[in-house]
Amino acid sequence: MQLTINRIDTRYVLDNEGGGLWLTFIHQLAGDHSVWDQMAGYFRNSYTVLRYDLRGHGDTTISSDSFTIDDLADDLAQLLDKLGAPSTHVVGLSIGGMIAQTLAANHEDKVDSLTVVGAPAFIPEDARPTFRQRADSVRKNGTASIVDATLERWFTPDFRRAHPEVVEQIGETIARTPAEGFARAAEAVSTFDLCAKLPNVGKRMLVVAGAQDVGTPPAASKVIAETVKGAQFELIDAAHLSPVEQSQRFSALLDSFLRDAR
Repeated sequence: MQLTINRIDTRYVLDNEGGGLWLTFIHQLAGDHSVWDQMAGYFRNSYTVLRYDLRGHGDTTISSDSFTIDDLADDLAQLLDKLGAPSTHVVGLSIGGMIAQTLAANHEDKVDSLTVVGAPAFIPEDARPTFRQRADSVRKNGTASIVDATLERWFTPDFRRAHPEVVEQIGETIARTPAEGFARAAEAVSTFDLCAKLPNVGKRMLVVAGAQDVGTPPAASKVIAETVKGAQFELIDAAHLSPVEQSQRFSALLDSFLRDAR
């Protein structure tokens, strides 16, 4: 299914078998909505589950201009409006976690609760050039050039050995991501800083970190939980894509959190 959001043709998938409260999943950089397939299968009988592709990812068209994480949060707010969602529980992974935080800060009325997975509250100054360098490299060499290095960061060696078919599918998604879509999103990540707004977020929050996540170390995620009053922090034995690597553990945590948030 497709809608035009902020002049961008946006691909989304809506599962409303449960007809319950809305639950929205936001994918990672160089990903698409399919990373949440297992979670959608688990929650679709109890919630109205929304997944979608970010600008320049999956089947959503590339923005004609550069953009920020605020712009990506505005995209989601408008998508929810067009779909008639009064509000939603939000689950964001990596850049999706940045969008989730920003949505709660800028569009508080849209958010019932938020779950932030493998994402920081801000990108430190010394890390910002890394994302700009990745953007430049992908513009020059394409997203296929970053597949191997990305998968090494996203999954533990044990998981890569035990589940090569899952890793291969994720790698294919990375390679299919348009170079300019990745580059502009990486540049948006490089300027992300929600520290000033985060203390004012008054929503129930679950923060999930991968114990072996080298891209977003647990300490970076814990800053969010320590800043937002009452936030719950959970550590999972996984790398960056903990909802994929430890899907049963993650779904159990999320299910319990959402039940308490009702």
